[in-house]
Amino acid sequence: MSTTHRASLPVICAGVVVADHLCTPIPHAPAAGELVMADELVLAIGGCASNAAVDLAKLGVPAAVCGKVGGDFFGRFVSETLASHGVDTRALAVDPQASTSQTLIVNVQSEDRRFIHCFGANRGLTVADLESALVRAGFPRVFYLGGYLILPGLEAEALAGLFRRLRAEGTVVMLDVATPGPGDYLRLLEPVLPETDIFLPNNDEAWLILHEPDPVKQAETFRSMGARRVVITLGEDGAVSISDDLRVRLGTFPIDCLDASGGGDAFDAGYILGLLEGQEELSTLTWASAIGASCVRAVGTTAGVFTRPEAEAFIARSTLPVQTIPR
Repeated sequence: MSTTHRASLPVICAGVVVADHLCTPIPHAPAAGELVMADELVLAIGGCASNAAVDLAKLGVPAAVCGKVGGDFFGRFVSETLASHGVDTRALAVDPQASTSQTLIVNVQSEDRRFIHCFGANRGLTVADLESALVRAGFPRVFYLGGYLILPGLEAEALAGLFRRLRAEGTVVMLDVATPGPGDYLRLLEPVLPETDIFLPNNDEAWLILHEPDPVKQAETFRSMGARRVVITLGEDGAVSISDDLRVRLGTFPIDCLDASGGGDAFDAGYILGLLEGQEELSTLTWASAIGASCVRAVGTTAGVFTRPEAEAFIARSTLPVQTIPR
């Protein structure tokens, strides 16, 4: 990778790109052979990279997506939907031999979501693809990789090398992950975390990686592995954030939850906004929490996310509980 120019877009969102099939909340999960009615079934874009880029666009931040879709209807749907939101899709490659990654999301009232997922074209995303995007676009101010650990084509040592080069050019590197079940995840994280500025797993993912339930201990362990800031998101219980300068446990903003899909990606988008604007760390976390909260107001991963004016008004009239974590 020879380019050293600054990207025309401030953010590149790379990683998982998905077509989501969702239902509005149903009263209970179907038993074998049972038909349960939903008010609506929704086809929407999903995946960490897509969600974060669309959320940023809704906040007025230009962003590009780097990922892969298949040469099928769902790939066209994803590409056209991203473009309709103003997201740059020039680094969204089409693999004609693969199907587009898809997730079936079942929302049950008062329960966590249920997911059925196929890797599809995401399986073929490589570090070389990320490098090619940077050759075309240049170095962004923020490089966000979402869905690491379910992207088998991203080799850990090569990814660490790419992160190292990005950081040498002044790019902030953000990493989020997805863990489909038990696995040897530490092996894939150990080379990468020392080159990561901000690591943002949720506590379920962190538990699968570390076999440690305490989010503070999770964050401290990831910090000891080299990540400069660690934010463990806890869903309706808020988040834990630990860095050299700040150690806090965040509560949540009061919002009625219809569908939690995409809430973590919206949190990440709010965090990116704070970084781009040079906000203090706690202010950045406040924006992340507000944008994450807004996402759960509607079915789908991006439909409920605030615009910038909506977010500013919400933050002005709301209070986010914050507690300092002792050292």
